[in-house]
Amino acid sequence: MLLCAALLLVACETSQLPPWMQRGGTTPTDVTERPQASTSQEPTVGEAAPRRGQRPPVPSLDQLSDGIVRPGGDGESDGGITLLKPPPPSVPRVALLLPLSGPQAKIGNGLLNAAQLALFDFADDKLELVVHDTKGTEDGAAQAMAMAVGDGASLVLGPLLAPSVRAVTPTARAADVPVVAFSSDRSVAGQGVFTMGFFPEAGIEREVNYARSRGILRFAAMVPDDVYGERVLAAFRSAVEASNGSVTNLQYYDPQAQDFSDAVRNLAHYDSRRAALKAQRAELEKRSDEVAKRALARLEHMQTLGDLPFEALLIADGGERLQNIAAHLPFYDIDPARVRMLGTGQWDVPGIGREPALVGGWFAVPNPETRADFVTHYAELYGDKPPRLATLSYDAMALAAVLARADGGPDFSVEALTQPGGFFGRDGIFRFRNDGTVERGLAVLEVRPDGFKVIDRAPDAFGPAVF
Repeated sequence: MLLCAALLLVACETSQLPPWMQRGGTTPTDVTERPQASTSQEPTVGEAAPRRGQRPPVPSLDQLSDGIVRPGGDGESDGGITLLKPPPPSVPRVALLLPLSGPQAKIGNGLLNAAQLALFDFADDKLELVVHDTKGTEDGAAQAMAMAVGDGASLVLGPLLAPSVRAVTPTARAADVPVVAFSSDRSVAGQGVFTMGFFPEAGIEREVNYARSRGILRFAAMVPDDVYGERVLAAFRSAVEASNGSVTNLQYYDPQAQDFSDAVRNLAHYDSRRAALKAQRAELEKRSDEVAKRALARLEHMQTLGDLPFEALLIADGGERLQNIAAHLPFYDIDPARVRMLGTGQWDVPGIGREPALVGGWFAVPNPETRADFVTHYAELYGDKPPRLATLSYDAMALAAVLARADGGPDFSVEALTQPGGFFGRDGIFRFRNDGTVERGLAVLEVRPDGFKVIDRAPDAFGPAVF
């Protein structure tokens, strides 16, 4: 359910950990107060010390702000707040950098809620959390990072988006403070910067390998004509070629377009297949024998003639564009009963099965069963469903709390973060590579009219590390 002690730290024994931190343990339910998501834009210091076997109520940030007074009080100034006393040197500080204001404020506050939840699930008095608002800008992220380093942070969690991660990187490296960011852009990782984001490349490789195991050999792809499309296409080509399959058709489309009929028509070779059907009918109509009549009867309800040169089609999009594209597939005779649809993590949204052409499609994501308990628990506490990325914040905070309780003292080193056994979190198993990217155990899901079904489970453990 939560971070598994056996995977989290080789040196950490489960007998020393709270029951809810061990594999198969149960999460305490003695929560007596509904927490409120903080809208504070000021850095906030929190200190948590749950008793063994019991989790106190998850408070708002105001309840986490012991030791803080607002501007105008006595004490040492720290970026708009005043610390009554500095934390003891023996207690490590972890900084959380999130967009709590600005365009990404909603998701930022959702990630903050998740981090608070993990803080009280895992942390004790050996860890302090400092929260900084990046304001959703590069300058805001750089300022937040400077404040975090000034506060003496031993580890930084966040920021959210790639530009903000790039903005904090120089300061992080200069101060030798590791960063665990939430971006899904692998180019920001490396040299002490790790990222927990969901990489589309990993999902594509997983589903292509599964498709090959089911006998599918020939693949096609529809991708947006942008940076994301090129990234997906490169991963798709690599995965297909590595599995001894072949990419027979590629189709780009304008991601800003409102009508995708021409792109689907081209992918389907519709005009040539339609012309072949008309030619066949004309030839048969010249004949009056019984065989020709039966052949014409078979062609009566067909749109085109001739098989498509691919058995599986990757559609690298989501939302309204995905629905629009999918609706055109049967119209141009790309039959979902004969062509397996493949997707990306963008398919992992409720209601996708309402589009008939996508039913039966496959995509790879972290095991939804592992995340389900988190979604329920979060909703009970905060009165709303968490944003999809909230598990990243939860797992990162839980990881920090456990590393802070290592037998030899707090250990946020690269060696601790990249241990080959990896970690078990709310999105299943994951581990960091030496290049800062994350590797995850993914499940393959099939789209059903009323939801998704896991058709190939995520692994429970990693094989030998190849870093």
